[in-house]
Amino acid sequence: MPAASPATLPDLFAAFNDLTVLIVGDVMVDAYVWGRATRLSPEAPVPVVNVTRTEQRLGGAANVALNVQALGARPLLCAVIGDDAGGDQLLQLLHERQLPADGLVRSAERPTTVKQRILAHDQQLLRIDAEVETDLSATEDAALAEAYAQLLGRADVVIFEDYDKGVLGAERIARFIELARAQGVPTVVDPKKRNFLAYRGCTLFKPNLKELREGLKVDFADADTAGLERAVQALRAHLQPDMVLVTLSERGVFCDAGQGPVYLPAHVRAISDVSGAGDTVISIAALCVALGVAPASMAALANLGGGLVCEQLGVVPIEKTQLLQEAEAAGVL
Repeated sequence: MPAASPATLPDLFAAFNDLTVLIVGDVMVDAYVWGRATRLSPEAPVPVVNVTRTEQRLGGAANVALNVQALGARPLLCAVIGDDAGGDQLLQLLHERQLPADGLVRSAERPTTVKQRILAHDQQLLRIDAEVETDLSATEDAALAEAYAQLLGRADVVIFEDYDKGVLGAERIARFIELARAQGVPTVVDPKKRNFLAYRGCTLFKPNLKELREGLKVDFADADTAGLERAVQALRAHLQPDMVLVTLSERGVFCDAGQGPVYLPAHVRAISDVSGAGDTVISIAALCVALGVAPASMAALANLGGGLVCEQLGVVPIEKTQLLQEAEAAGVL
């Protein structure tokens, strides 16, 4: 980590280019089938979709890698995928996007997660998920740990991207955070429900409001700031992170770095699709943490980036030049 954060936004964005980010978690393929539905099947009361187009995209932790790459940094992926057609497809997609795959462990014991969406007339009719959510076997765990240890020495920051698909188990998370702390590498977490309280000692913990309530088993209204702050304090007592960043959807973000709460409202946007906004937020936050950016400035830039990708249809990585321009106009940093 640098002795001092870059002083200007252009300096900060240029410094992104010197960073390497290790992303460990659940990778997947997002598959799309578009077509026309003009009649019902004679076999069952369901539409018949005549396919006009198909597409495969990188999803899960691999989409975070795309965002890190779009910001100019070098992503390293560490995950377990199947020794199957889905795994072959994922590796091909990584190759096409010039993303490294040397941290991926292939296993015959589990399938590659593939989420296939069937769409007609701009509506999703069906989603088919091919996946398992069981914890890794001992063999898979050992191979993943070896890959993580080899890549960690090259990383300036680690992102834990958890989708509850089994790659990140509680004991594994604790070991990986301990290894990173021992090497002075900050850790940034995008959690899910199952392992929510396993990330003790991480640098930055970034749930959304739903994940915060479910992970702590508490309930409060979206606009209840006192309830939010009590929940974050309970979270800090459990995990003892350096910082907590909670995304609040259309209400912006909340940041607590132990020096009082910071609320940042969402920027007014023409929202097209919120898919992938969390991946953009965690990517920007991780790069800022690696460069020692002040928590309020980190939160402001991540908040801005998350809003920008919501203007695009589908899951797309952030556009770095546009983010810089808007950050300068908004006076971030």
